Amino acid sequence: MTTAPTAPVSPTATASPAGPATVTPTAQPDDGLAADFYQYEALLPDDEREILLKARAFLHKDIKPLVNEYWGRGEFPFEMIEKFRASGLAALAYEGYGEHKPATSHLLGGMLATELGRVDASTATFFGVHNGLAFYSIHYGGDQEQRDRFLPAMASMDKIGAFALTEPLGGSDVSGGMRTTARREGDDWILDGAKKWIGNATFADYVVVFARDVDDNKVKAFVVEKGTPGFRPEKIEGKIALRIVQNAEITLTGVRVPEANRLHDIRGFRDVAEILRVTRGGVAWQALGVMIGAYELALDYAKERTAFGRPIAKFQLVQDLLVKSLGNITACWGMLVQLARLQDQGVFRDEQSALAKEYVAARMRESVAWCREIFGGNGIVLDHDVARFFSDAEALYSYEGTHQMQTLIVGKSITGHSAFVG
Repeated sequence: MTTAPTAPVSPTATASPAGPATVTPTAQPDDGLAADFYQYEALLPDDEREILLKARAFLHKDIKPLVNEYWGRGEFPFEMIEKFRASGLAALAYEGYGEHKPATSHLLGGMLATELGRVDASTATFFGVHNGLAFYSIHYGGDQEQRDRFLPAMASMDKIGAFALTEPLGGSDVSGGMRTTARREGDDWILDGAKKWIGNATFADYVVVFARDVDDNKVKAFVVEKGTPGFRPEKIEGKIALRIVQNAEITLTGVRVPEANRLHDIRGFRDVAEILRVTRGGVAWQALGVMIGAYELALDYAKERTAFGRPIAKFQLVQDLLVKSLGNITACWGMLVQLARLQDQGVFRDEQSALAKEYVAARMRESVAWCREIFGGNGIVLDHDVARFFSDAEALYSYEGTHQMQTLIVGKSITGHSAFVG
């Protein structure tokens, strides 16, 4: 799941005047993941590990059985919302809405996002859009009254959120080329334009829409509530990835939004970039989960599938694919653990978040392909799950900033020269 920023919560952390806090791992529990080769989960304090284990059990018992049927049909399982509501997972982002008081550390938040990706990338995306992009946009950009009005219902999942930034003719370049406009008219704003690839938008109660103010040319954000006249979302059909996610193309025609629904602390695209800086790391954690899910499937299959009278796990080339995948998982996990520590300390930078998304998504893409390869022909049907991971990896590789855009962000940081066009 994409998570909003959290402060450190770690009873095992110790600080010294010479440097940042260090964490002493506890012993790896017996129920640790096979993919956790370097015992990263042991870095969690006991209370947070308990939350992770409960979330793991919930996702495998209540969510995983729903996935393949709905993925195959390209539909959203609305009963899943009630299951999440009962689990309390959405409320973990914050204990309070105005005090920026977190309920969990970034490390736990990242590992929860990994658990979601390990079960299903579509579910992780739905949750990340609601609990990360939409929730955090209001938390970060709204004033106290707006946080009190919108966020409690979102934390309980009585209301579902969406985040509308990308446009039909603007993806990576939307910062300078946003075509959706906002025009002030008395106590209201009039929104006109279009958005595309907006997850959850076909059924969301609150959609955070970004538009360019025609008067000062600055990007502003508005909470558009479900049923507002002139707001028309249409489901995008024919997707080969994240088929459970209900992505929409939105047409806004004279959409009237009250000034009370303008997020008052979003004053330009710099604030939008801050939101993306925070949530981008959550996508990297999701990508790690997709890698782990595919690896676990491939490992189990290799032990059970026989060829030439023995399990294919005994074949050197199969072991090579598994070990390379595990190496990618382990390296990416280490990168993300340190990113979480930097976030908890409040010192992480945009380029660090960008490198995590760029690197982990690329390693996910190659690892999932290796894992699918182990299945042979069985790897292209839903029956064995890995085909879903293989397809969904393509979407995670591209969204929340493409591989190339993340590369340019990091490249500008390390060279001091911008290679962006324009």
